[in-house]
Amino acid sequence: MNAPAIGSFIDGKWRDDAPGGRLASVDPARGETVAEALLGDAGTFVEACRAARAAQRAWAATPAPVRGRVVEQIGRLVEANAEALAALVTREIGKPLAESRGEVQEVVDTCTFFAGEGRRLYGQTVPSEMPDKQLFTFRVPVGVATIVTAGNFPVAVPSWYLVPALLCGNAVVWKPAEYTPAIAEAFTELFVRGGLPDGVLNTVLTDGPATFDGLTAALDAGLVDKIGFTGSSAVGVRIGELAGRHLQNPCLELGGKNPLVVMPDADLDLVVEGALFSGFGTAGQRCTSLGTVVVHESVHDEFLRRFDAAVRAAVIGDPMRADVLYGPMISTRFLANFERHLDLVRPHHTLHGSSGTGRITAANPREAFTGNAEAGIYAHPTIVDGVRAEDEIYRTETFGPIVGVARFGTFDEAVELANGHGYGLSASIYTSTPVHAFRFRERVSAGMVSVNNSTSGAEAHLPFGGNGRSGNGSRQSGVWVLDQFTRWQSMNWDYAGKLQKAQMDTAQLPADVDFRLPGAR
Repeated sequence: MNAPAIGSFIDGKWRDDAPGGRLASVDPARGETVAEALLGDAGTFVEACRAARAAQRAWAATPAPVRGRVVEQIGRLVEANAEALAALVTREIGKPLAESRGEVQEVVDTCTFFAGEGRRLYGQTVPSEMPDKQLFTFRVPVGVATIVTAGNFPVAVPSWYLVPALLCGNAVVWKPAEYTPAIAEAFTELFVRGGLPDGVLNTVLTDGPATFDGLTAALDAGLVDKIGFTGSSAVGVRIGELAGRHLQNPCLELGGKNPLVVMPDADLDLVVEGALFSGFGTAGQRCTSLGTVVVHESVHDEFLRRFDAAVRAAVIGDPMRADVLYGPMISTRFLANFERHLDLVRPHHTLHGSSGTGRITAANPREAFTGNAEAGIYAHPTIVDGVRAEDEIYRTETFGPIVGVARFGTFDEAVELANGHGYGLSASIYTSTPVHAFRFRERVSAGMVSVNNSTSGAEAHLPFGGNGRSGNGSRQSGVWVLDQFTRWQSMNWDYAGKLQKAQMDTAQLPADVDFRLPGAR
């Protein structure tokens, strides 16, 4: 069967032109072509923004409870198509099927949560200092939101942006990863079939440079009011600079170098289980993936022994199998990036976790491997012990199946190692002592903290986001994301029949401020 050709979706129509060229989407587990992306260019991006601008006012005029009903219908459609969508995610990016199912469930949960927000979106009434005057606040949509997302979570992360943005009355231009055209097509269809009018959601398949040029032109033309971006910290800096020139505050969800601190009283079996999932789940290709295990010196050797044994025994390979820890890298580009980071290993480091490093091949095999090494893009899991604060690998997001291990002696040293890399997305501590957990929460720079749990694992009703190199403090998920896609508007209504001037015509009631009780000085 020929692979389908998929273009951009603008103003209710799928495009069949490819001014930005063509790109094959390849199943990273089997090497088979999944789809062909018909890429747009900067002009395509601007055209999508114009369509969104034209559709936004009518969508915002649709009552919020009705918009919430559309979100509810989208969630039901995703749930009804969950197996097909999860299988497509596994086929196009190689994520294990169990994780793909969980990702699709995250979309359903997000829709379920925000369907109710259509009947809330609360403003407030505020008492005035003047008689015969009322004060009000309202949430109003930002306008047109452009959302740029990565391919490692090709449906869950987009839903964190798209669902609340649409619920709040914004029109959206979504730029998914250009190497996931089949997922982008399916996801767009599910949203549109839920009841979105033409132009309210537009999907543009294009590469990074064309996106940046198109976004620049759209901002200059006054067509964009909000940018949402999930991706690398380096690109996030450029997006932030671009938005700042237009006095806009983007929603940036960037990289991480997420620490997992192991105190002397930690349950080591539980630690190994958490480190295995957060370090090597999705082949380490998460922004919340474990970067460095920071282990107390008294339990370091025993933890490393158990962790090494668990990683060596873990099944890697065919992502359709239920027992795999992780499948292939997303693409050859991601594998190459991972292999470059192996060059950060220094003589004082020792490697553990597998029978080799780098790409798994017939000449570089791994035990407990179930995939097709010649057709797929698989990588050995790597544990790097002996990491120090001065090491480049300590402060570099490696975005692959590689986990560092460092040791500490005092709690202060553990906190310094947890914060010193400059990222601030997710952090975890394993301990049975409450004071350690609370003191870590107070002092760690991460926006998300786990106690006796992995560094990965978002829920639809909890704020998600980071600080420092991990983001600009914006948050996704839960009610907190509403501040990204609405602006507060205040209104005062004076029915006194005369001009009342605030701070000038305020009534003053007489008071005896010199009164003192007997005996008071």
